[in-house]
Amino acid sequence: MLEAEAHEIAVRSSHDVQVTVDTAQAMLRKLPFTRPVRFQIATAASELARNLVVHAGGGLVRLCVLEHQGRQGFEITAEDQGPGIADIDLALRDGFSTANSLGLGLPGVQRMMDELHFDEGRAVGTRIVARRWL
Repeated sequence: MLEAEAHEIAVRSSHDVQVTVDTAQAMLRKLPFTRPVRFQIATAASELARNLVVHAGGGLVRLCVLEHQGRQGFEITAEDQGPGIADIDLALRDGFSTANSLGLGLPGVQRMMDELHFDEGRAVGTRIVARRWL
């Protein structure tokens, strides 16, 4: 996969979550995604960045415009050094939360994006990669 454009954002606060969303929106305006799809991708970026703050005390978000086999796409990678996700299947169920929230974040990201991958081989922390293709 070729990366046509990429930005990394250190996420430690709600301000950084907003920077992530603003950066994603600016990058997405350059791609021929429909407006509703751009909104979904930016929402997914917001959810993943917010999870870094709430569950891991911060981390790194990487936003990437992709080109692969003649297709364009957008990739969000969220990575932290926090406690990790004990049960990924449970975390992807609507209504499950370890933070007294509605429990719709990760399940929503899974619905809004075409791909959602968890790096389950990590000794510490969490790494999630989400992609949406044109």
